[in-house]
Order: sequence, then structure tokens, then C-alpha cells
Amino acid sequence: MARDLRKEINEKLEDPILRGALGKFAEQYPGARLKSYEGHDIEALREDLRAMKHDAVQHIDQLADQFEASVRERGGVVYRAKDGQAVKDYLLKICKENNVKRIVKSKSMASEEIRLNEDIEAHGIHIRETDLGEWMLSVAGQHPSHMVMPAIHLNREQCAGFFSKELKKDIPSDIPFMVQTARQVLREEFMQADLGFTGANFGVAENGATGLVTNEGNARIATTLPRINVVLIGYEKLIPKVEDISKILRLLPRNGTCQKATSYETFISGPTPVIYKKDGKWVEEDRKLYVILLDNGRLEAARDPKLNEVYQCVRCASCLNVCPIWTLVGGNVYGHIYSGGIGAILTGLLDNGLKDFSKFSDLCIGCRKCVQICPGKIPIPDIIDELRSRNVKENGMPFAEKTVFQNILTNRKVFHTLLRIGAKAQKPMTSGKFIRHLPLFFAKMTDNRSLPAIADTPFRDRAKALEKDNPQNPKMRVVFFTGCNMDFVFPDSAVNAVRVLQDAGVAVTFPQEQSCCGKPAMGMGDRDTGRKLAKKNIEALLASNPDAIFSACPTCTETLEKTYVEIFEDDPAMLSKVKTFSSKVREFTSLVAELYEKEGRLMPSAAGGQKVTYHDSCHIRRGLGIYKEPRALLEATPGIDFVEMKDADHCCGMAGAFGVKYVEISMPLLEKKVNNIKNTGAEVCAVACPACMMQIGGGLDKQAPNIKIKHVADILAENIAARGR
Repeated sequence: MARDLRKEINEKLEDPILRGALGKFAEQYPGARLKSYEGHDIEALREDLRAMKHDAVQHIDQLADQFEASVRERGGVVYRAKDGQAVKDYLLKICKENNVKRIVKSKSMASEEIRLNEDIEAHGIHIRETDLGEWMLSVAGQHPSHMVMPAIHLNREQCAGFFSKELKKDIPSDIPFMVQTARQVLREEFMQADLGFTGANFGVAENGATGLVTNEGNARIATTLPRINVVLIGYEKLIPKVEDISKILRLLPRNGTCQKATSYETFISGPTPVIYKKDGKWVEEDRKLYVILLDNGRLEAARDPKLNEVYQCVRCASCLNVCPIWTLVGGNVYGHIYSGGIGAILTGLLDNGLKDFSKFSDLCIGCRKCVQICPGKIPIPDIIDELRSRNVKENGMPFAEKTVFQNILTNRKVFHTLLRIGAKAQKPMTSGKFIRHLPLFFAKMTDNRSLPAIADTPFRDRAKALEKDNPQNPKMRVVFFTGCNMDFVFPDSAVNAVRVLQDAGVAVTFPQEQSCCGKPAMGMGDRDTGRKLAKKNIEALLASNPDAIFSACPTCTETLEKTYVEIFEDDPAMLSKVKTFSSKVREFTSLVAELYEKEGRLMPSAAGGQKVTYHDSCHIRRGLGIYKEPRALLEATPGIDFVEMKDADHCCGMAGAFGVKYVEISMPLLEKKVNNIKNTGAEVCAVACPACMMQIGGGLDKQAPNIKIKHVADILAENIAARGR
């Protein structure tokens, strides 16, 4: 049956237990994680892990051969499984040959990936999850919402209900009592089990050892009590040497659960003696060890230079812990097992391919919080973009999006004409610079947020007149790439950006042939449209051979500076020109801060004046790495009392089309941002991104109309005007 993703999202958003549990966890996690790293150089540890895992994937076939040989040398059996069905067939073969009736399981997301339990139980074999969270979820008929804490979305009352259902007696919602009850029940399972089935956090090619990192101890029991031990491990878990284990263990517990070390670290390197009852007699013999090496798409990913960075994942799930979407809706709205941005990638690579990936990949908003925290430094949003592009090539685009991108966005005159028509058509719904109410089924979009109106006169109609104010002997000559928002929605801010640079001795021109940067199309996977727009913009912006190309939109800046290079990397004839172009691209606040510093104008001003706070857009903070410059400009502006807000760099919920497509998720993110702004007591929230200006400005207009939204350019220009310059 087809899933109704929208319905599932709304159900999660309306679940107070889930929202409370995830919200509290997300609030506490960043500080707890940093505390666990005290005294350590986090970046050095991350780089060690990244380098080791990167090298491993380059030699994955040799590692697999060495690992198999090492396991066999120590008495184990290795089976390489092409896919999930092969795993299940082989496990059933093991069970038949060894008269296995009961299995205890622990620590295996890969078994969830291939839906192992249902098929094994269908053959009359009793199989029991022994991880406490996994056990409760199996009773509830749910799958994990988190890789490390599978039942994090449940509270104690719900857990007690599942205990009561499974054990057929009333179990109080007392955590110690429930844990003790689980211990008693699961102990019987361990004692009766014929086979212990586990996953692995890593497999060491050098000696054939597999490692398990746990806090409950169930994995250790599952590998020591039953007479047969089966380990399911994906190729991505293979590492070269024993010494490489430390590179994982120094990061995995700290990033996963904010612990310096987990309670149990178990290493299995060959069969060990086991005592069990056979034909009514106690016998002692070596435990049988089977290691199943799972492919299921992993080897194809390993050999793909654009996708193999996924091998740097150690399944710590820290990317989920900071994901603004996951912390609102949990993990069950994603694929059947892996969630968050990394979940979208793993589903696309390992399960049912791009078809399933496309269903929920747009739940990644590209904020890059995951990249900032990932121990393996995986560029999750970049890989998602790559998969989106491949999905478009393989399956095409929806008709409406294809029409807009390929027939309108690439035709500057048509696109801009439609925007001008829109400026007139919106009049009945416009109040000042906002659309505060929309009719019919659009009404939800303006419940707690106004929408910006298209300006009567775009910046491009005012640009030529501004050039007369360029300095006669400029320090540098730059061209202005406005982007669609600054041109048609916030032209006043675009004018102010020009005024600020002219005041700093810079001559600014605006090439009229420029059009959309292409980010909307490329964000949806349409790179052909992106390349067409890139070529037009490069030609238009380089025509006058400027010293620099600047933009007051970080999204456009990142697209021009970085994405253009990426989309032409397979086009040598174009690549050289693109690199020359990208080397000239500058973000507005960074450029102005550099100019002001040379003039000695970046000194903090006297305290007092209008209270101003600042919101970091995702693209400027983590895409471009610009953090200090906007703050330095505000702090140096006379009459401004700068105050930092809580979570200044958390996403406001706009994220391009996301804020329109997923209004129900966008609004809680916006409300949290508005509350953080209000708590500063500021009269103005400054931003350096027009998209954030749209989202936060609309939220303030509805929820806190006494607080104004301004681009940094607006504040700087107001100061210049006040000085009479």
C-alpha cells in the first residue's frame, strides 16, 4: 500500500510525546557532546577517522579478501551475500543444518535493512530482539526511529503498555522495574537460544575480529551463551588494522551517546568453547562462528567516486541528533529503517534504489548541521544532491517542475515578465510589503507567517541610475549578482548594498543579462537547467572583466562560487573559465568587512543604542564559513547595541521551496526562531540572506510586529545616511 507521507508527518507533529522527547534530547545533546570531548582536539580526531575510512574504501576488495582469510584462519566461516535474500537463505541453511529453533538478536541495523525477522519467523523459527528498545518496538509493530536509540520517541507509559501487552500482565511505568522485568524475561531467551545473531560496528581485516559497542550487555551475552554465533556485517564496516579501532572508539560513543566510552566493548575473533545440552547430556565444543559479509548495493557505492564517502559513516546517528527535521518528526517518516539525510542516502544506495530515495529525500533541507558534526566528515547534502540528479536522469521530473525550470527559468525575459505580472496580480492580497492572508487551500501558508510581496519596481530598473554615484577613482570595480529575491522582492536592500560599497570606494555595476543562479532547479536534481543558467550568468558577469563579483545572497554566492565548479567538473573546456569566474565571487558582508578593516572602520562602537540581534543563514554559516564578519560589521556600527541570540545558526525553516512545500514543518522551526529573537529584547533582527529575510520577516510580522527584519546592508546604509554621506 502506498504511503501517505504528508499524513504521517502531520501525525508526528501532533504527537506531544514524540515532540517532547525529541525536543528535550535535541536541546541537551550539543552541550553534552562537547563536554564528552573536553581535552581532545575534535577536528583532529575527525580527520583521523575520515582519512582511515577514505583509504579503506579505496581498497575495499583487498580488505574484504584479507578479512575473509583472517576469519577462516581463526576457525570461522565467511559467506558473502549479494543482497538481503541471500542473507536470509544462508541463515535458514545454517538453522536447518544445526537444528536451530530459537534465535536471539542484538545490534543489527543491517538485519532491519533487509527485513530479516519476518522471513525467518515465517519458517517457524522463534527470533527475539534483545536490545530493550528494539524489543519494545517489535512488540509495538514499529521500526527504529534512531540508529543508536531506537525507541527514543517513546515515553515510559508507552513502554509500560508494550511490556504489559507482551507479558500479558500489568507492568507499572517504573523504569527500574521495567528494566529488571526485561532482564528476567530476556535471560530465559538467552538460555534457550540455539543461535546468537549480531551485527558489528567494525570488522578488522588484519585479524578477522569483529567489534560490538553497546551499553546493555545483551550483545555480549548473545555472542557467548548460544552454541552458534552469526555476525552480519556490511562491507562499509571493514577497517584495515587493529590500531584503527581506536579511531572509531574515540568518536563513536562521544558522538552517539555523549559518553567517553560505552559500557561494553566486545571483540570476537574466532570461535570460543561453549557448554550446552545435547541429547540430554552436557557437552563442550567450539562454538560455531559464521560471518556474513553483506553487499546489497554497498560495493557499487564503494566504486563510485561521488558516492563512496558514505563509507565514512560509523552509524553514530549524530547527524540525526542535530537535524532540524528529524528532531521535529522523528525517524519513522523516512524509509523503512534508516532516517535523516544519511538515511535518504543509504536507502538510495542499499535498499530499493532511487525510487524509494525520491519519496523523502526532500526532507533534507541542506542546512549542513550534519556535516558540521559528522565524525567521518560526510558531505551528506552534497551526496543527496548527486542522487537527486541521478534520479532525474533515470526517472525524469514531474511535468510542472520540468516546465518551470526548462521553459521559464532559463528564459530570462519570460521569467522576469511573469514576476512583473505577479507584482500587479498580487495587489488585492497585499498590505504594505506583505501578503498577510491567502484564500482557500493556500490559507495555511499565512497562518502564522506573512509572505513577502513582489516589489512594484525591481532593482534592475533602478540599477543604471545608481551607477552615477560610483566613485571616480575606485579602489576596485565589482559587478553585482542580485539573485531573484534581491532583485524582485527586496530591491531596497539591493540598493543599500550598492550604497555601502560605493561609500567604501568601490564602483558597482549591474549586468542586465544576469538571471537566476539556478539553485532551485539544481536543488531538485535538474543540473541541465543549472548548467544553462550558469553559462549565461558567467558570460554576463565576466563581460566587463571585474575585480570581483559580489552577491548579498549567500545561497547565490555559494552556488556561483562552488556549485558552478562542481557541475562543470566533467567539462574541461568550460572548467577553466568557471574556476576563473568562481575565484572572483565574494559574499557581501565578507567583502565589506575586508574593506572596512583596511580603512580602520571595523573597531567596536560605543555601547548603547538600538538593540540588534543577528541570525546566521545556513548557507552563510556552514556553506561559506562566514560567521565573524557580519557580527563585526554590526558591532562597529554606531548606535547599534548588538546582542547574540540563542541558536543563532539554527535553520529558520525556509530552505528554498521547502518552506512552501512543507509548511507544517517549516512553521515550528520559524516559531522557535521568532521566540529566540524575542527573548533577546532586540528591536531589529539582522540577516545577510534574503530567503531568511522572507521567512523571519514574515514570522515577525505576524507574531512580533514590533520587531523589524533588516538585511545587514540596510543597517550599514542607514548609518551612512545618518552621517550625511
